[in-house]
Amino acid sequence: MPDAIFDDPRLARIYDDFDGPRHDLDAYVAIVEELGARHVLDVGCGTGNLALILAERELMVDAVDPALASLEVARSKRGAHWVAWHHGDARDLPPVGADLAVMTGNVAQVFLTDEDWASVLRSIRAALRPGGHLVFETRRPEFRAWEQWSADPAEVTIAGVTQHREVTEVRLPLVSFRYTYTFADGTVVTSDSTLRFRSRDEVEASLAEQGYRVLDVRQAPDRPGREFVFIATAES
Repeated sequence: MPDAIFDDPRLARIYDDFDGPRHDLDAYVAIVEELGARHVLDVGCGTGNLALILAERELMVDAVDPALASLEVARSKRGAHWVAWHHGDARDLPPVGADLAVMTGNVAQVFLTDEDWASVLRSIRAALRPGGHLVFETRRPEFRAWEQWSADPAEVTIAGVTQHREVTEVRLPLVSFRYTYTFADGTVVTSDSTLRFRSRDEVEASLAEQGYRVLDVRQAPDRPGREFVFIATAES
């Protein structure tokens, strides 16, 4: 089940406000151009920001997310009719034959078990054309981002809604945290999330097991030293 931050309509409607400018997407747009992709699959598309940027560039875009509330926000945006929106996760997709699949925003970390992660990689590979590419990011565990989250609980107020973040459990490789939203009318809504932090070696081994070849591992340009960006190809 998707986390409330994505699937509660009250939170999905304000998600973009709290997420702020998506400069992290610039690197993905550049990689799409670098690889010459014309058909992109956006896995875990959320409120649709990258999918809509790519559609505006006249690319064919399939976008999938299990959070219906986030999809509804995405579908309400300008240019949304140019994107094929799918409710579900990668395992629910037909073989769309995409040139490139992407997972932005650390979507790769929401798959907590080895079985789930392997299943998603297999499903993405089945949705790609032979020789298609997969690009995604994941936080580097050695940076220990959860320690920074604990030290800075980050309380932010936007448009009368206050967001507070707290780390609730660290049991590596899993880290759990909670967002609490307090609305102007006094309504309080919480969202609990857990992420898995995989090492570079773990990720590379999992890709090889599912028929991918890693072409490059980069840093996220806007978060140097904090993220791995994997570029892999589906072996034919």
